[in-house]
Amino acid sequence: MAGALPDGEPVPQDGSLPDSATAHVGKDGFAVYVHVPFCASRCGYCDFNTYTASELGGGVSRETYAETVLQELELARRTIDPARVDTVFFGGGTPTLLDADDLGRILHGIDAAWGLAPGAEITTEANPESVDPDYLRRLRGHGFNRISLGMQSAAPGVLRILDRKHTAGRAPQAAIEAREAGFEHVNLDLIYGTPGESADDFAGSLGKVVEAGVDHVSAYALIVEDGTRMAARMRRGEIPYPSDDVAADRYLAAEQALSEAGFQWYEVSNWATSEEARCKHNLLYWTGADWWGLGPGAHSHVGGVRWWNVKHPAAYGKRLVEGLSPGHGRELLSDEDRHVEDVMLRVRLREGIALDRVDRVGAKQALADGLLDPSAYENGRLVLTLRGRLLADAVIRDVV
Repeated sequence: MAGALPDGEPVPQDGSLPDSATAHVGKDGFAVYVHVPFCASRCGYCDFNTYTASELGGGVSRETYAETVLQELELARRTIDPARVDTVFFGGGTPTLLDADDLGRILHGIDAAWGLAPGAEITTEANPESVDPDYLRRLRGHGFNRISLGMQSAAPGVLRILDRKHTAGRAPQAAIEAREAGFEHVNLDLIYGTPGESADDFAGSLGKVVEAGVDHVSAYALIVEDGTRMAARMRRGEIPYPSDDVAADRYLAAEQALSEAGFQWYEVSNWATSEEARCKHNLLYWTGADWWGLGPGAHSHVGGVRWWNVKHPAAYGKRLVEGLSPGHGRELLSDEDRHVEDVMLRVRLREGIALDRVDRVGAKQALADGLLDPSAYENGRLVLTLRGRLLADAVIRDVV
């Protein structure tokens, strides 16, 4: 399970926000995130705020979870009025462990509270083994139009190291089923650099992604978090630690295979077949929009105020039953805080960031090192080259 939340300053019991934060809520877009903290089993690398049945204890139920989230939504409705919701994203955990009608109830509640914008992007994450054609059709009937499937790999040995429960071919098949159910956009997630993964293993995974006909791919290097089962195995010497050099090779392989298949990168770890296929929800995060996070441990941001809910589902539900905000703590971001975060996120985007927003000395050095696109630089923008994408964290450090 995830580590402890930061304390921050106390959240008012009614969840109210400063007038300065709510005055222009949603002016740059508004998103809703719904956290579903349930998992059938825990993957060895996972440190998300999720719980298996044995970890939950009493007082928490998948069957009543939708009603609990709707109670927080009512508090949110009284707190802000964003005029419209541009995107909704159900994450976890495994949202599709809930009945499709329960996910639909929450989505319809969001629409009733604030109104979904015409053409709003509605996404749910799913483990491949947690959905079937009937479930997918029911989700589509409730208005979901995008699905993100946790594939991670098509190599059986890699899936075993990651403690994934689905078979090697299930994720691409689920992607095909989602298309057949009418989903407009389908994403497959990959993890690269897992101990024991060969270059051929990753090439095979990329090939299966392309064959599945999806329009979006996310690919991330394995990160080993303290407190996870995988970290413990590495400390005991059972499996080796990931290699940065291997991760770089895998990223280059992903860029080559995906670009040849008609994908284009739009964020360092994300590729899409068209501008329409880009994840609009994540783009709102990356470009400084407002969002409300529903659920235990969920984070929110409105007008420079960021807050986070209590972690455990039982504590979350108890707060709401008592008529209190489930917020654990919050922080008011300074102009400098917001600037630094804006630079950190926008540098990773294909469009980059205006040079007058960054440190020019650091930018000139990055240009000299071949990390920035010279033509974009001449036009007043900082845009990463392929080599710059491999060293994006270093570029960000130098230009903040």
